[in-house]
Amino acid sequence: MSLLAAAAAVSIAPIASGQERTEFEQQAREIYRNVVEVRSARGHENVPKIVDYVVGELKAAGFSDDDIEVTDYDNDGEATQGLVVWYRSPDPQDKPIALLAHMDVVDALAEDWVREPYTLIEEEGYFFGRGTADNKYGVTSLVATFIRLKEEGFEPTRDLVMVLSGDEETGMVSTRAQANWVAEEVDPAFVLNADAGGLSLGPDGEPLDYGVQGAEKTYATFELTVTNPGGHSSAPRADNAIYELADALKKIEAYKFPVRYNDLTLASIEAAGRKRLDQLGNAQRAFAADPTDEDAIEVLRANPATVGQIGTTCIATMLRAGHAENALPQSATATVNCRIFPGVGIEATEATLKDVVANEDVQFKLISDLVESPESGMRDDVLAAVQTALEARGVTDVEIIPHMSAGGTDGMHYRNLGYDTYGVGGAAAKQNDTFAHGLNERLLVSSFYDGLDHFYVILKELAGPQEG
Repeated sequence: MSLLAAAAAVSIAPIASGQERTEFEQQAREIYRNVVEVRSARGHENVPKIVDYVVGELKAAGFSDDDIEVTDYDNDGEATQGLVVWYRSPDPQDKPIALLAHMDVVDALAEDWVREPYTLIEEEGYFFGRGTADNKYGVTSLVATFIRLKEEGFEPTRDLVMVLSGDEETGMVSTRAQANWVAEEVDPAFVLNADAGGLSLGPDGEPLDYGVQGAEKTYATFELTVTNPGGHSSAPRADNAIYELADALKKIEAYKFPVRYNDLTLASIEAAGRKRLDQLGNAQRAFAADPTDEDAIEVLRANPATVGQIGTTCIATMLRAGHAENALPQSATATVNCRIFPGVGIEATEATLKDVVANEDVQFKLISDLVESPESGMRDDVLAAVQTALEARGVTDVEIIPHMSAGGTDGMHYRNLGYDTYGVGGAAAKQNDTFAHGLNERLLVSSFYDGLDHFYVILKELAGPQEG
């Protein structure tokens, strides 16, 4: 069957309340509950709680101390941990496979949510809770799969190395250290990332396509600061740090970075467009045929789901200014987060922003420390394993599409070290339906259970004895 076959109208039915679950499904749900209910966001230093819990489950399944390595890290004054678990082959025939997920989350405030964010709540066909989608499901999928394979007595033909990071959402200190360790100690054939990729669903729950992340944009955060002598609020100055900074931000808001594309993004946009008959689908197909089509560009830029696929984006995300309500501000600072198209570069993006602002009083400071990463070439064995996993869950004839993520993941560090890295997560979701990083994050209950076999099948395909 072709990997680029047309999508079939196979519905993923909602899970009936109280449906009887297998022992493995119940075990996986319990792992999910335990990791979701740990507030593993920056400022709480709770990642070690997840590590302790996961290590206990793995040891109970038969993994030894020699198979498990816990490493402590300092992320800008905050303690976190990373976890590496080695599933060893008795007779390795091929280079290892590394598998990634991250244990930390973006914080969530209970007063902003409809439900308690750090309690796993099942309602309306969804699991609600911070990290349910990003990336506690990835952690659950890999941990539960390792336990299942170990309990079955599976003997892989190559080593499998699970690498869970502790600060992917912030400094990525653990990620970079782990990537360097993997390069030196594991030297895998390739890397599979549970924090990217997945099955896209239509409004009615029908599978549309499966995306394999083969590239991601460069993450860069700048602080823009304006300073001023200030003074008493009853005697306003002609210049004001807040107003001056606001002017700079409005210029950035109005600026559109040049359109960018590569073979991977054009293929992804074209394939996505073939699944839609609406204005967005028409624009996607038109852009893939002619990336200079201004009408198509306007539609793609107006849609949050597609704007990041056609160029660099920079957006203001945080503000702080002033020191008293009755005093003129002595400083005003904005945080501007950029997602930079591959090949553009951080320095060039900063230079562009400075030209746009055109004000030497606005001081720029790069506060992130991440890397630019290349694209990963698609491997036939990985794509075939993904297809087999999809067919095992009853999803047939869907198109498998390599794509670029607008957001950043641990995978960038492995690609930067020369390892092809593929986002092949097991979740299924409708467009803009998970609210990752936002309010009331959720994952379809059907997606949770239907995707539990995903990595189980993939690893058996890529690291199991082959018939014949």
